[in-house]
Amino acid sequence: MTAASACPQAPVRVFTQRFSSTRRGARLARCLAMVELHDWGIPHRTPLSEDAERIVAEFTANAVLHGNAAGRDFELKLTLLGSVLRIEVSDARRERRPVVQPHAHQAEGGYGLRIVDAVAADWGVADRVIGKTVWAELARG
Repeated sequence: MTAASACPQAPVRVFTQRFSSTRRGARLARCLAMVELHDWGIPHRTPLSEDAERIVAEFTANAVLHGNAAGRDFELKLTLLGSVLRIEVSDARRERRPVVQPHAHQAEGGYGLRIVDAVAADWGVADRVIGKTVWAELARG
């Protein structure tokens, strides 16, 4: 028996789905992400699922509001590998990159990425041939 066969790797779980760039599409993406995580053994209302839900909600809302291009959908991808859950949302607008907004007294919006920054182990943006992918990683504790 070799060392590689003595220690099997954790299964990789991947969920990928495209959604219409609408508020309804963003809501559906969030709901389906929670169902998928539950099926992967991450029950609803646990700290990991709640953090994932916040990130999916923020990224998909941003894809609809800021990354929308006529006739283009956005894509949600969840990957669970060992103790890391990676959340990716891709849209068609490369030039509209997310930025953490500074604190503004009594602002009605602009705090979503501050929440992502607070709960994610890491997050960032990667360019694609068309558009960009915003990603975040959460540690499964």
